[in-house]
Amino acid sequence: MSIALTLLRQNPIIQTPSSNLPFVSSSMMDCLTAKPVGTSGEIIGFSFPTPPSKTGLRRRGKKTYSKIEADDYLDWAFENFSGYIAVDEVYDGPFCVLSVVDNREYKRLTFRVLDHAPTAEDILELLQSFQKILRQREVILHGITTDGSSLYTEPVRTVFPGVPHQICEFHVKKEINKAILKAVAQVRRELDKTKVKRSKRGRPSTMEDKATVRRNERIDAKMRALFEHRYLFVRKTLTKRERETLHQITTSLPELRKLREIVDAMYRLYDRRCCRATALQKLRKLRDRLKRFKRLSKVLSKLESPTVDRSLVFLDDKDLPSTSNAVERGNRRFRKMQKTVYRVRTHGHIRDRVSLDMFRDLRLPSRRRALQWLHDLRDG
Repeated sequence: MSIALTLLRQNPIIQTPSSNLPFVSSSMMDCLTAKPVGTSGEIIGFSFPTPPSKTGLRRRGKKTYSKIEADDYLDWAFENFSGYIAVDEVYDGPFCVLSVVDNREYKRLTFRVLDHAPTAEDILELLQSFQKILRQREVILHGITTDGSSLYTEPVRTVFPGVPHQICEFHVKKEINKAILKAVAQVRRELDKTKVKRSKRGRPSTMEDKATVRRNERIDAKMRALFEHRYLFVRKTLTKRERETLHQITTSLPELRKLREIVDAMYRLYDRRCCRATALQKLRKLRDRLKRFKRLSKVLSKLESPTVDRSLVFLDDKDLPSTSNAVERGNRRFRKMQKTVYRVRTHGHIRDRVSLDMFRDLRLPSRRRALQWLHDLRDG
């Protein structure tokens, strides 16, 4: 090995613009080193041969998933269990997350990550595993809320026979309102067909052409008003001014006025002040009334669906939530996380992300207590 020359100068040699020395040396050095980036002596490397530390670089997902599977999380989740759950799925590319959430406490109880679209067997396995958790903790289930998907009907009936199965009120109303807007769009298309085409282009010169242009302009104005105010046909409550606007745009269109009356009757079905038997009786009258209008009966076939009957189960149980908002809120939070972290798109990563979200909910009370303690300490 070659021995480096040690310079005997006590002070370091500082490079100047007129200096051409390639190195900087000092009496404290045993060998020559490359010159630093600037004149302030910036550190350019480590003097230890060991690799840099990786503390803090390890992902918490795997460790968090093991904590969620332990009894500590379930003890916290079932501490104030309401007895009502909501089951739903959320899709993320080829993957699907099935979740069971306390529908009143908004706590995720268990979940499954699938690499395919869910089937009835997958939902059956999820409910059976959740049933084992209920039996171990001696907890009784009082009600289940799902969306209108047919995948949940048989598994819920098999695993929890006799438990009320509520179809989400929001999903049923959403499908009916979508059909109502299609009916309004169909009326607009029919109005467009009543317009008369002129034989020649340009400014109208005869009385007949002028009358045809005025008639087409009235039809266009009516179509434009129906499009701009189409929300008035599906809104639950209307003000006095909105009702006047609706009455004005439905002039010479009695079927649209009947359509709004049907919508009002549909909303009155979900009034908690009546029982389910009364609501079903009103629904039968509404269906009979709808059969009188052949054009509307084809469009509003959603009212004939049996999911409408099953969405009225909550009227007999005042504690049963009518919607699955608890699980939908968790799904929205999951979508927001996936938008911010795009690399999380594998089966293991999605499982770890959901586990981390559940762990945050577990630590939320302690974080709030710590923040409150810090605020009290600062205020004195």
